[in-house]
Amino acid sequence: MWPVPLVDPAPLVLNGRRFDASRPAVMGIINLTPDSFFAGARFSDLGEALAALDRLVAEGADIVDVGGVRAGQVGPWVEVDEEIGRVLPFLTAARERHPQLCLSLDTWRAPVARACQVVGIDVVNDTWAGADPSLVEVAADIGAGYVVSHTGGLPPRTDPVAISYGADPDDVVRDVLAGLRRGAERAVAAGIPPERIMVDPTLDFGKTTRHSLRLLRATAQLTSLGFPVLQALSRKDFVGETLDLPVDDRLEGTLAATAVAAWLGATVFRAHDVRATRRVADMVASIRGDRPPVHAVRGEPPLG
Repeated sequence: MWPVPLVDPAPLVLNGRRFDASRPAVMGIINLTPDSFFAGARFSDLGEALAALDRLVAEGADIVDVGGVRAGQVGPWVEVDEEIGRVLPFLTAARERHPQLCLSLDTWRAPVARACQVVGIDVVNDTWAGADPSLVEVAADIGAGYVVSHTGGLPPRTDPVAISYGADPDDVVRDVLAGLRRGAERAVAAGIPPERIMVDPTLDFGKTTRHSLRLLRATAQLTSLGFPVLQALSRKDFVGETLDLPVDDRLEGTLAATAVAAWLGATVFRAHDVRATRRVADMVASIRGDRPPVHAVRGEPPLG
């Protein structure tokens, strides 16, 4: 019996580094907000946030995604100037502290990305699918990579209610593929090289738990778009609802989802738990045959 054919994902190139099937990228998370859903990644104090950054790098983060606004509706509205005031001092210090680290800005607002140009950010993570249509142009202008997301047409900070993509379970996959294709084509047209464009099905955003599970199973189809796939799975509600677990108990479910996505060809994993995610991604890469073991001496003839 022949093995199931494996997807060969498109590579991601950022800040002179290449990430592919043999070296998946782990994107750590720093939320400079008082109200992000997972307490372990939210910081209001710059010193504490920088100490957390050091830990993420030590644990194997290749990219660190920095956000200044909670994704959901809970919590106060944050104006543009306040968002800039939260993220820019941290990004400036992070660049000085870790010059080779790939820094990602999680925002849907073009003025925020423009204000962070001085730092030399490597990625603009547009988590609200072009809600500000000029954001992709700013990303191109400042030389950053770009994350294309899918939110089902919902505006920023909107939690999904009565979401439907049609009666066929595959309708959500078709909608996401079409939306990500359009977003990626727009990013290319804006001048961003394809190897710096990631596509993210954006599980939970504009989706039910059943939608998110179906899209996770469709990871190999997402790679057919020809861009590196980012899967942001970490401790999300689809994991919690599937296993009936609160946020703090969702690590194992997240890692199971990570292993499936890695096997199916995802290249980038946005994660709160960097060390565990790094190990899972590397192990799956080795099982796939893309990454050699660090040591392979068991049962081998003795040297000499």
